[in-house]
Amino acid sequence: MTQSPTGARVLHVPGGLAGERVDAAIARMFGLSRTKAAELVAAGEVTLDGVAPSKSDRVEEGAFLEVVLPAAPAGAMVVPETIEGLRIVYDDDALVVVDKPVAVAAHPSLGWTGPTVLGHLAGAGFRISTSGVPERRGVVQRLDVGTSGLMVVAKSEYAYSRLKRAFKTRSVDKTYHALVQGRLDPFRGTIDAPIARNPRHDYKFMVRSDGRNSVTHYDTLEAHRFASLLEIKLETGRTHQIRVHMSALHHPCVGDLTYGADPVLARRVGLARQWLHAVRLGFAHPDSDEWVEFESPYPDDLVHALDVIRDSGSTRSM
Repeated sequence: MTQSPTGARVLHVPGGLAGERVDAAIARMFGLSRTKAAELVAAGEVTLDGVAPSKSDRVEEGAFLEVVLPAAPAGAMVVPETIEGLRIVYDDDALVVVDKPVAVAAHPSLGWTGPTVLGHLAGAGFRISTSGVPERRGVVQRLDVGTSGLMVVAKSEYAYSRLKRAFKTRSVDKTYHALVQGRLDPFRGTIDAPIARNPRHDYKFMVRSDGRNSVTHYDTLEAHRFASLLEIKLETGRTHQIRVHMSALHHPCVGDLTYGADPVLARRVGLARQWLHAVRLGFAHPDSDEWVEFESPYPDDLVHALDVIRDSGSTRSM
């Protein structure tokens, strides 16, 4: 994606979108709702090969699509702004599933001035009609700023209620991949250890007897000389749960300097954050009760780090 002198975003239409309507192509390529995409076309903020199209015109592979996205107003709690790299995986009247990039928070919070998932959804024209604290509306699960991958946001009050219940009753499949230092023994197991806030460092958490019940299941996918790739399923969803549990086992996520990772190894693999990605999310759809499941590929920084680890030798696939 490039930016024109006018501030517009410019993209070539990929082959997979050839023949799509202009509004549908814009929605897919920029992570907008179809309604918002159509509004931009109607407002003259879109050109296709230099010509203003109608929303029903069809796009061809390789065509130049230029879109002027709305600027973010100042002073709002949820700042509407579209985020490059945030992908809309699924969208219907009840919910939207996003693939969150690193350095993006789930919602605004005290001390965080960066981009948020809710800010992107607001800027992209998605309507979240749920009650509760305005800056957290629709959020039924959160990912750390430094963790990438799949998140679901409820768009209706009914969907929000049912999804919150599903997460509370542990009927949601939350699957993560983590690259952790060293090799775990045993290769697969369950960590059942309560987690509480660290009394000395307000931004950290730790395993503590008076903490909240926290259960993590792990399975080693690959064991390498310096690190192991794990598949992790969560029964509970505590803040920093995977990071805290792995650190407590003395196998912190590679790059997670907050929880004791080796900074030398982090530099070697080129990581500026923890190697942790929400790869799969499955749940019963709140409207139909049909099981739906979504997957997310590793982002480029995690792919690169894993390749460096794999090239280090002593590989053992499980």
